[in-house]
Amino acid sequence: MPAKSVSAPRCVALVGPYLSGKTTLLEALLSTCGAIHRRGTAKEGNTVGDAAPEARKRNMSTEVSVASAEFLGERWHFLDCPGSIEFLQDARNAMMVADVAVVVVDPEPDKALVVGPTLHYLRENGIPHMIFINKVDHPHVPVAEVMEALQSVSTQSLVLRHVPIRDGENISGYVDLVSERAYAYQPGEKSSLIEAPDAMKDDNDMARQELLEELSNNDDTLLEMLLEDAVPPKEDIYGYLTKDLQDNTVVPVFIGAAEQVSGVLRLMKALRHEAPEAGTTLERLGGVNGEPAAEIFKTYHMPRSGKLSVARVWSGTVKDGMNFGDHRVSGLYRLMGYDQEKVDEAVAGDVVAMGRMDGVNTGDVLTPNGANSKAMPWPETLAPLYSAAIRSEKREDEVKLSAAISKMIDEDESLKISHDNDTHQMLLWGQGDIHLQVAADKLKERYNVTVMTARPEVPYKETIRKPVKQHARHKKQSGGHGEFGDVQVEIKPLPRGSGFQFDETIHGGSVPKNYIPAVEAGVKEYLTEGPLGFPVVDLSVNLFDGQHHAVDSSDMAFRRAGILAMKDGLPQCAPVLLEPICKVTLSVPSEFTANAQGIITKRRGQILGFNPKEGWDGWDEVGAFMPQSELHDLIIELRSLSQGVGTFEWEFDHLTELAGREADMVIEARREAE
Repeated sequence: MPAKSVSAPRCVALVGPYLSGKTTLLEALLSTCGAIHRRGTAKEGNTVGDAAPEARKRNMSTEVSVASAEFLGERWHFLDCPGSIEFLQDARNAMMVADVAVVVVDPEPDKALVVGPTLHYLRENGIPHMIFINKVDHPHVPVAEVMEALQSVSTQSLVLRHVPIRDGENISGYVDLVSERAYAYQPGEKSSLIEAPDAMKDDNDMARQELLEELSNNDDTLLEMLLEDAVPPKEDIYGYLTKDLQDNTVVPVFIGAAEQVSGVLRLMKALRHEAPEAGTTLERLGGVNGEPAAEIFKTYHMPRSGKLSVARVWSGTVKDGMNFGDHRVSGLYRLMGYDQEKVDEAVAGDVVAMGRMDGVNTGDVLTPNGANSKAMPWPETLAPLYSAAIRSEKREDEVKLSAAISKMIDEDESLKISHDNDTHQMLLWGQGDIHLQVAADKLKERYNVTVMTARPEVPYKETIRKPVKQHARHKKQSGGHGEFGDVQVEIKPLPRGSGFQFDETIHGGSVPKNYIPAVEAGVKEYLTEGPLGFPVVDLSVNLFDGQHHAVDSSDMAFRRAGILAMKDGLPQCAPVLLEPICKVTLSVPSEFTANAQGIITKRRGQILGFNPKEGWDGWDEVGAFMPQSELHDLIIELRSLSQGVGTFEWEFDHLTELAGREADMVIEARREAE
């Protein structure tokens, strides 16, 4: 490679599917840079990444991990992103501030599909990226087939930078197509320079020509050279690769084995020469006004140090103790997983954690004028897909629970909390079962709050089918003033979606006007739980007559008369159960469209049709109406039938009558719960 001047600090996001080896690659990169002396393993629980207790417990990334190293005099920041789709928010946020992403993939063609959503996100957001085909030390790795499979899920051109050298069925090294040098893997050490096997010459020449032809699609000068059968200088080829990577027109592909540190040095050198700097990235994102400027992409609430706001510095110098508007930096740290190194300042390109920035949130851009929420392009917050009813095991922990959940949402905005007014449950929302399990673990281990979780209740309603006129009298005598309220009401069904209406047609003052609101209040109070045990909707109640007593009548008496009228009258109105129906859109690769339709049918859904998903080659969207009761674990089944990549969106649409055995089961379950 050509000589290169020292660059400002740069940031690399390590992304890719679950179990592809991102954390292992981080260890290998840190070891290659000399930042660590001994590489950890997930099995031993001593890696720099995945240092959170929840990650250690599950041997999987549950949040982004930050690490820093120097390589040939340059500062590098690595963001090890979760591979599980349930922790996608963290990964998307990290990718947005990175100069380049390295997509780590398994060497199996059948697993290429799961990389598609990541590649789509990178392309849509213009984020330069490379692919690292990991675990090529495994036998029978079909690199050509993996490339073909990856190209099928990418709309950008993939260019293979290395041709594998094989020793039987095993890959023992590679030939670099630009330098034309050959290297033999040395497990645990850097690869050694060797002579390229003569038998590979034709294959190498063909692969190199394919690489050059792909690059020529973006450069007329190179195209003319190839048409004239001229050989471009290697320095120029590196220049084309750098430009195409930074323009996001080509995706270079490297091979290696992170666990053995094979191919990692070559990857690191490619990053050094070809990855854009912070200034280029900032220009791509649209820039910010003011110096210094930093963007928060991750928030941690640490047991000992409190809130840490992790930021990418875009311009100027950030110093400990300085102010961003009303927000003062109380401690500046360089992160190495969960370890913190205090620093005095950070320059453009750096990734640092700022202490005790209580008024600052993930996505905020900090300038001397203060915090500007999402002033630069920022990922949308993922819509909730899975929920659990949650309550503290101890009543005295309820306040502590609310505070803890608030901190967790500050760390991960794809977590949400809601209170269902119909079921009176507190609902914790997330991206899947594991997501919520991790949240429950955090509550217990970090905040000392043990929670009970349950499947959320469905907010069923009930309504009536026929009208009834009902007379009710509340009369109570005691020493002194008694209680007297007499009402006659007409109860009628209304069209679906009408809600509740209250009218009065009183003549002659049989019920004084000042008592009419009390009657309405009593009616509404009863409607919170009708004869079937659920809130009553889509009906009208008209107060048309009644009686009062000059001494014993009161607001309370007429409120109770209103309750009594509904209690006696509503069971005569042919009550019927109403089930909430949601409009759902399932998104899956086209090969799984039939599976998605089968899920809908099995879950009592009504298919509305399907269409190609806009902007997603090879994906479909299936629209449907589905009962809300069938959505609880829909995401789990959908992912299991689509290699983990399927998802859906939903919103409440309407209520519909539920009858027969299913209605009986719902009503019986409600009565047993009482």
